[in-house]
Amino acid sequence: MKNIILAIIISMVLSSYAFAAEVKNVVSSQSGNRVLFEYDLTGEEKEADVNITITVNGTAYSAEKLYLEGDYGKVSLGKGRKIYWNVLQDFPRGLNTTFEWEITEGGKDFKDPLTGMEFVFVKGGCFQMGDTFGDGDADAKPVHEVCVDDFYLGKYEVTQRQWREVMGNNPSYFKNCGDDCPVEQVSWNDVQEFINKLNEKITPHSPPLDKGGRKGGYRLPTEAEWEYAVRSCGKKEEYSGSDSIDSVAWYDSNSGRKTHPVGQRSPNGLGIYDMSGNVWEWVQDWYGEKYYGESPKYNPNGPNSGTARVLRGGSWSNITRYALTSNRVRYHPDYRFNNVGYRLLWTK
Repeated sequence: MKNIILAIIISMVLSSYAFAAEVKNVVSSQSGNRVLFEYDLTGEEKEADVNITITVNGTAYSAEKLYLEGDYGKVSLGKGRKIYWNVLQDFPRGLNTTFEWEITEGGKDFKDPLTGMEFVFVKGGCFQMGDTFGDGDADAKPVHEVCVDDFYLGKYEVTQRQWREVMGNNPSYFKNCGDDCPVEQVSWNDVQEFINKLNEKITPHSPPLDKGGRKGGYRLPTEAEWEYAVRSCGKKEEYSGSDSIDSVAWYDSNSGRKTHPVGQRSPNGLGIYDMSGNVWEWVQDWYGEKYYGESPKYNPNGPNSGTARVLRGGSWSNITRYALTSNRVRYHPDYRFNNVGYRLLWTK
């Protein structure tokens, strides 16, 4: 194992909403049959939650799926912190390439106290939105630069149990799949009712406006926020965290013609699951076929009006092209089907 090619993402999850800790001076080296990452953890807090995600050949692996030792999870601030990756336990034949790494900062992930929904911090930034691979539909063009603010996105699609805890019923077709399967057969309008009820119950998470002028608290992501997150903060990825669909998505060739419990496929580089496949996900925007040609650069919200809302991500019943990170479809906001669900976004 002389050379190792990897895309290394070490993400910081802070102990407060302020960015009070930072990973600095990351150095990687080979240590026997392991890869060693050394870094300094600086800031005002006493400790921070350090997470490492490793992407190999287009597939992202979160810390819980890797053989790691050392300073990750809860880590005290200081210099010379070390994480060892036992490569041969994850890849018995080894990896014969060079490697690179990318450092990002994060905020505190949190869990909704009523439903248990988990949210992942997504550091805002700019990216090239649209059909960057050139194999998509005309409404995903032109590729254009978009910038979004920080936000928190659901780690998983909203489940049948979580829907029932807020709404008191379960509209899903695949009820036999279990409480941890995504809720489906919910329209865009149904989701708005869910969001309103949840925001009323969780008032600490429901400020009147976020800094972009949109309502804070829980809501659906915009198309731009959704695409930025599905592509692991705007990277050029065909599917959620990978250019290979089978590792990250339930779709027509591997789903058995049904939904599956959330979180069973590999996550993307942010540790978010099922953004490709399982169920389609409603987003906030009205659909505009030519909107990409006139979209503002900063925090685009979609057209001001329309007749259909946007769905992203593909589902258990669809072929691969519908799971592409750039793919867009639209349906009337009253549309319900057994392959349509959603995930939530939270803003302060």
